[in-house]
Amino acid sequence: MSAPAIPLRLTAPAPGWIVEADVVVVGSGIAGLTVALRHAELDPMAKILVVTKDVLSSGSTRWAQGGIAAVLAPDDTPDEHLNDTLVAGVGLCDVGAVRTLVTEGPGALRRLMGRGARFDRTTGGELQLTREGGHRRDRIVHAGGDATGAEVQRALVEAVRAAGAIEVIEHALVLDLLKDARGRARGVTLHVMGEGARDGVGAVHARAVVLATGGMGQVYAATTNPVVSTGDGVALALRAGAELRDLEFVQFHPTVLWLGEGSTGQQPLISEAVRGEGAFLVDHEGNAFMRDAHELADLAPRDVVAKAIMRTMRATGRDHVHLDGRHFGEDRWRARFPTIYAICRDHGIDPATEPIPVAPAAHYASGGIRTDLRGRTSIEGLYACGEVACTGVHGANRLASNSLLEGLVFAERIAEDIHAVRPAPGEPVAGRTTSGLVDPRARTRIQAHMSTGASVLRGRESLTATARALRDARWTPVHVPPCTESWEATNLLTVATVLTGAAVARLETRGSHWREDFPDRDDNEWLGHLDVALTEEGLTMTYTPHGDATPPRLAQELTAAGLDPAEVGAVVDRALAEDLTEAGDVTSEATIPAGQRSTGDVVARRDGVVAGLGVAEVVFLRFGVRAERRAKDGERVRAGDVLMTVEGPTRGLLTAERTALNLLTHLSGIATLTGRWVEAVSGTGARVRDSRKTLPGLRALEKYAVRCGGGVNHRMSLSDAALIKDNHVVAAGGVAEAFRAVRERHPDLPIEVEVDRIDQLEPVLDEGAELILLDNFTVEQTALAVQIVKNRAKLEASGGLTLESARDVAETGVDYLAVGALTHSASALDIALDLRG
Repeated sequence: MSAPAIPLRLTAPAPGWIVEADVVVVGSGIAGLTVALRHAELDPMAKILVVTKDVLSSGSTRWAQGGIAAVLAPDDTPDEHLNDTLVAGVGLCDVGAVRTLVTEGPGALRRLMGRGARFDRTTGGELQLTREGGHRRDRIVHAGGDATGAEVQRALVEAVRAAGAIEVIEHALVLDLLKDARGRARGVTLHVMGEGARDGVGAVHARAVVLATGGMGQVYAATTNPVVSTGDGVALALRAGAELRDLEFVQFHPTVLWLGEGSTGQQPLISEAVRGEGAFLVDHEGNAFMRDAHELADLAPRDVVAKAIMRTMRATGRDHVHLDGRHFGEDRWRARFPTIYAICRDHGIDPATEPIPVAPAAHYASGGIRTDLRGRTSIEGLYACGEVACTGVHGANRLASNSLLEGLVFAERIAEDIHAVRPAPGEPVAGRTTSGLVDPRARTRIQAHMSTGASVLRGRESLTATARALRDARWTPVHVPPCTESWEATNLLTVATVLTGAAVARLETRGSHWREDFPDRDDNEWLGHLDVALTEEGLTMTYTPHGDATPPRLAQELTAAGLDPAEVGAVVDRALAEDLTEAGDVTSEATIPAGQRSTGDVVARRDGVVAGLGVAEVVFLRFGVRAERRAKDGERVRAGDVLMTVEGPTRGLLTAERTALNLLTHLSGIATLTGRWVEAVSGTGARVRDSRKTLPGLRALEKYAVRCGGGVNHRMSLSDAALIKDNHVVAAGGVAEAFRAVRERHPDLPIEVEVDRIDQLEPVLDEGAELILLDNFTVEQTALAVQIVKNRAKLEASGGLTLESARDVAETGVDYLAVGALTHSASALDIALDLRG
């Protein structure tokens, strides 16, 4: 039997039962249960169904030891939390997502406490805050010392059981997404492992589907994740056609209890909070190796610590290191970390008297199903939240204790979006056809290959060998029947294949992705995301430049043009903020199916000079739209000429269109008008230049457009040169006094003087003016001024100039014609975006 490709759906019996619901939530951790509870509060009449693979209290949340990060201390700020998160994410965090997290997080945490979660407090009744790796403030709340997840899970489960509108189906493995004729999510198929009316394969029909299925740690042989974490949600979304992002960024927790050579499956976690309280890592000789590895030593971000441990293990030939917390003493271990202390004692280790053997293990997926700030995926009606999602918060490496907070914040946003949007999908229709299953016996081989070749240490050789082994794992000589084991094995192999493919493609080391053959971070080539989708033809992978950064090629182009890429990005951000509120582009989202892609042409409607194509490209890239230019800035174009071809998500194209064209038409209008003035004075030796009469925030761009039109720039700011005008003369008591005052304060600065009479020229020349501005001089007066000055200073004509008189003025011999109209009153050049087809 030949090895099948990744299936577009799982082979399964037809549903034997159907349940109708308003919302179906898949997963019962902090993310899933918070969605259900918040939606029940917003719409008490809604029918909400929670399906979970195990019992309601199972899942990854209850295993979280460290805590929840939030700004609660008086000396802490959201900006500090944001900055710590951005540092950990190594350039790939979405700033908007992180800002949402850190500003809405404290309120979400308080609402969690309102639902019954009890966190540890000081003797004075204040929340007890601690610190973990990557945090520069004490901002981690915890419960039961090191049992935060268990307490959160307890509180949420009790709240769900008390909510009459929320129904729960346990022991249910989700299979595939159901969609209507327009491609909108319409529910899921699932298999219930048990007996009763809802036994076997069934279907849930719902107007919104929320995936909160947790992680995919079981793709590795050793992990902190529970046995149910087989990547079911990620695999389902991929088969359904949703985009995945950054799956290569798997975080390996640096301190997992080492249980001996060859140990596999879920491994006990030694919380980062132990190091936050003062424990430190040592090698077998007792050397504290983190002190020289990072400024934060043992509290460095997790990727730094994991890599340092692996380097130490490699250098010493050992398969683990030690975490030394002996100085805590037994009482402190029992009080602060009772769970960890008991786990260690169960495995024959007394952390109060001996160091704890630890090694890295797969822990958390920073990548996942790509979502926006409301948890929406690329499929309408399908949401993702928690570890299964890639919101942009974590970037290339999750900051400790941000995961539970992310689940809280974005779960509430999803519930509010579902309540506000209220989609009305049609009936489910037959989905994509190809199906297949993986032999369950391949599961351990998949895990072993991933741990060997795609773990903390990666390289071309190990990754290509892993990819080859994963392809081989698809082959089986026997028929594979549909069952829980084969569905899970298929999901694991699907996730492993995408993860490995992304790791092969990213030729750099960044965050939790460490390539031994490319040991350095490479912002020039890899400051971006790897997006993966599954089509009828197979997997497709797209590199998308990071939304908060201009791609290096484009940044270099802007810099060469005299523009600051960061300043251009800030202009674009402000322009988009004016267009896009939290509701987004409601028209495009309502009329265009999610996932639809289009190609369009940016076309000149009138003759002119183009300027700002690079700026327009920055706008389009914000929405994942690629641009191929057909013209260059500064070129003369004719009506009908294609300036740029753009391709990408149709919604993104139309959302970006107005902002991109606003900038492009405005700048091209300036360049076109400048070109007319330059043509009018051609052959005279005079240059056309601008003034500071620019729109707020657009000066650099508008002056760039003047250069594109053939003109030159005057001052960019009031500090480039001193310009003495009539009011300065009055205030100083005379032109000579004003001149001397400037010269005394700024001896090296060029001094320009504006005059409005012929008799002012000689006194100004005597003072040493380098440029004299002739304000509203007639052509005859200008010619006389040229004769008087006789090249002792540069002359600029300004005020009262018109295109009709420009040549006459230029032929007097002046050096410059200053035209404020270039920037403050140029008409926009008509340019449009035409979608093909």
